[in-house]
Amino acid sequence: MRFGLPDDAGGWIALGLGIAALVAAPRIARAARSRGLVPAGAATAAALSAAYVLYYLHGGPRIVDATTYLLEARAISHGLLSFPVAEPAASTIGRFLVQHDDGGATRAAGIFPPGWPALLAIGVRLGAPLAVGPAIAAAIAAATFALGQRVAARLALGSEAAPWSAVPAIAIALSVVCGALRYHTADTMSHGLAALCVTLALVGAIDAFDPASSPRRARLAAVGAGLAGGWLAATRPVSAIALCAAVASIASVAGAPPVAARLRLGALAALGALPGLALLLAHQTAATGSLLGSSQLAYYAQSDGPPGCFRYGFGEGIGCLGEHGEFVRKHLPDGFGVGAAVMTTLRRLKAHLVDATNAEPLALLVPIGAAIVLRAGAARSLAIAVGAQILAYAPFYFDGNYPGGGARMFADVLPVEHVIVAVAAAELARRVALRRGAGDDARRAIAWVVVGLALVGFGVRAGFDHAQLRDRDGGRPMLEPAVLAAAGATRGLLYVDTDHGHAIGFDPGAPEGALQVVRLRGDALDRMAWEARGRPPAFRYAFRVPPGGGRAEATVAPFDPGAIGVDLIEGESLWPAASQRGAYAVPEEGGPGASGGRRLVARTAGPARDDARVVLRLPAPFLRGLAVVPRMEGAGQAVLVVDGREVASFPGDAGAATVPADATRLELELRPADAAGLALDRIDFGAAAGRARPGETH
Repeated sequence: MRFGLPDDAGGWIALGLGIAALVAAPRIARAARSRGLVPAGAATAAALSAAYVLYYLHGGPRIVDATTYLLEARAISHGLLSFPVAEPAASTIGRFLVQHDDGGATRAAGIFPPGWPALLAIGVRLGAPLAVGPAIAAAIAAATFALGQRVAARLALGSEAAPWSAVPAIAIALSVVCGALRYHTADTMSHGLAALCVTLALVGAIDAFDPASSPRRARLAAVGAGLAGGWLAATRPVSAIALCAAVASIASVAGAPPVAARLRLGALAALGALPGLALLLAHQTAATGSLLGSSQLAYYAQSDGPPGCFRYGFGEGIGCLGEHGEFVRKHLPDGFGVGAAVMTTLRRLKAHLVDATNAEPLALLVPIGAAIVLRAGAARSLAIAVGAQILAYAPFYFDGNYPGGGARMFADVLPVEHVIVAVAAAELARRVALRRGAGDDARRAIAWVVVGLALVGFGVRAGFDHAQLRDRDGGRPMLEPAVLAAAGATRGLLYVDTDHGHAIGFDPGAPEGALQVVRLRGDALDRMAWEARGRPPAFRYAFRVPPGGGRAEATVAPFDPGAIGVDLIEGESLWPAASQRGAYAVPEEGGPGASGGRRLVARTAGPARDDARVVLRLPAPFLRGLAVVPRMEGAGQAVLVVDGREVASFPGDAGAATVPADATRLELELRPADAAGLALDRIDFGAAAGRARPGETH
């Protein structure tokens, strides 16, 4: 946590605007009553998010999750919810890609729900994926104003309207100046769309169950609420669960339509939710091969451990040691119980204090506003939405916080919090004005002070978090089209050495002749990938962060995979596994004796089991007729399986095993004997049965 004078242009601009807003609050309050406020606010939000792309993200996705969403969107733009993976599969499969067998072939998909990638795919088709986020920002601003209108109308019932008339305008202004929303509508993350869905669903539900709504308006509003809620389920399913509690509170408010009418409206909302739910089920089926499969559960079952480490709930064994190992060892040494869940939630709340208003002190307005709306009929749904969001994510072990993105598990209710803060500001302004005997204009001006303070907050507090996001991981995207263009790398094969870069550049539907992106493995897989694609011109994209930090260097140079003379596949190149049972494998540092410095270590989960195994897929077309031998350390054995038949075990069989010339499916099963682990350093292979090595000609 850092407070102080800004040290970058973004912070100074926000600080200057904040001071100006405080000085000019009366004039701003009068101007905010103009009918042009909503389009102006929406346009400003979009412009600021676009500026965030350029200034803070430096032109592209930065978080690995965001790059995976972009990969999914690119696949969907070709009509693909999953895609076939060419051999060698290990040149494509990697972090956040779930794989499954499809009739002997490998298919893969991104692990995240499809709601956001489906919308982002429109931007991909138009050649401007990073324009979708700013468009979402504009929509959020308008939806926040609409939600503020509904809440202000209900607060005004039975009281004077003047204190609440400024709520919609203040809410949209808070939406515009919110640094966390600018990030979530700039990077290709899903929370911006989720926040829009939550806001639209609440607006629709309030209108649908409003006794003053005409039957036609109520029906349309119910369908709209359902459509938004269903798309939220296809985007962030847990947030959709929280939304249900808020919508239920609206339907149950005193004065709502009769029970029969409410049931009909609920049925219409359920009907509206069907497209989103159908998309979610279609994606899960395509990603896992099972209608009710979960792409995220399937991925962590393949890639991490202990088994069942990634799940929603409480108990021992929760917390994945590969993806979140440092976090799990620090915060969950005894599993994920109620106490650990409370601490995880408190860490999220601490990070979230800065999200809605750019500075922790202003977050006090959220509970103040929540207490007010709880007494105002359907408006109470806002407080319930925030509380339900917090509770819904309590059973998930990883806090998910990072600078700039804040407590992203709670980002989906940021527009709701902006309306709540606007309510609190209006109420505090009313009380101050009463003491001073001021009129309505003064009340509005005092209420608008919160917007100026939020801008100041970005300058002296939140801006430092966003600058940290800007400068992390080398301070630039890990693959940039401009760098490729400058090097003339527009066709052929591109090798990248980062997960981020692969996700940014990989196109599962790339037309013939286009630049194809594969992972740089540093072993024979690189040569195999080149041969499988007809030996095209090849390039290597190198992304290097200076040892002391600072801006990374990105270079593109010609690369000759045919010159790779090593007949080996590194063990870590085969991660993630095709499947795991009773054991799990993750890449680890291997010390000076390890080939490439790393190894793939398989461990049993708990006591040793006879059926504990990790299944690794090998590139059968390239190893047919060759002798293979895995180099391992530790207790256990490796078994070579050809087309479902065990043909050799190591150690146990003498020397190497020859892969049959007609093999179509080739796997290596690691069977660790205990939790200490069986480490696969590499797999050596060589000529046998008269077959030339890959890369050689007769």
